[in-house]
Amino acid sequence: MENFKALVIGGSRNIGYYSAIRLLALGATITFLLRSPQVFDQDETIQQYIKEGKAHLVQGDALVKSDVSRAWSEAQHQDGRPADFLVFTVGGIPHFSLTKGFTVSPPNLVAQSLINVLETLPSPHPKIVTISSAGLTQTSHKSLPLLLKPLYGYLLSEPHKDKCGAEEVVSHCAGWKWDARDSPGDTILGAGWISRVPSAGELRSIVVIRPALLNDGECRADAKGKGSEAYRVKEGDLECSWAVSRKDVAHFLVEGVVRHWQEWEGKCVSIAY
Repeated sequence: MENFKALVIGGSRNIGYYSAIRLLALGATITFLLRSPQVFDQDETIQQYIKEGKAHLVQGDALVKSDVSRAWSEAQHQDGRPADFLVFTVGGIPHFSLTKGFTVSPPNLVAQSLINVLETLPSPHPKIVTISSAGLTQTSHKSLPLLLKPLYGYLLSEPHKDKCGAEEVVSHCAGWKWDARDSPGDTILGAGWISRVPSAGELRSIVVIRPALLNDGECRADAKGKGSEAYRVKEGDLECSWAVSRKDVAHFLVEGVVRHWQEWEGKCVSIAY
């Protein structure tokens, strides 16, 4: 898989970062869109890839459409080819409120960033991988373990509205069924959002990954040498999906989805231990 190119948005930390490191190890050229490129100043791994011309840092904000356009252009600049993959893992830093649970500012960070990304897609379109969450929709919430339902229903309800909006955008563009009762509405998506993104069913080469409750544990797939057997994956919802580490989600994103694209293309996939 050498010589393929990816634009990573949300790659300064967590799943996006771990995925980018894995892609770089496979020989990919990665363009990062970062609000603060200085985040990698002391990162010896990233700095080595920058010296080798395999990692490129673009300063900008996914909430600013012109910044996203510039990132797409930079990804294409090296050899004239557009990016082969988009890895979209945008997520804010949550703050706790007694009345609202965890909140993120702005409350529509993920959905609006994704809309900007899809509005500026180059042609031909890249393969797209986005990170969502288990328990967002009414159907998905029913599959959660009983003890997690209050956590998702109250403490995480605000950031999950944002991610649910992003899923609605993807469902529209991919031509997937969407229950209107799950829509977070214009507060998250903005009026007229449909006119800003690809037409219904236009994006077939896309995968949504819904992790269970995330933690900062080790990558079991690497540590135990079990590969994908270290976690469970399934199209749709997983029963008894308690948790999964960010590093194992990145393992699946790269070793499962990217390397076996035809198996997962056009699917919404859940992952958990």
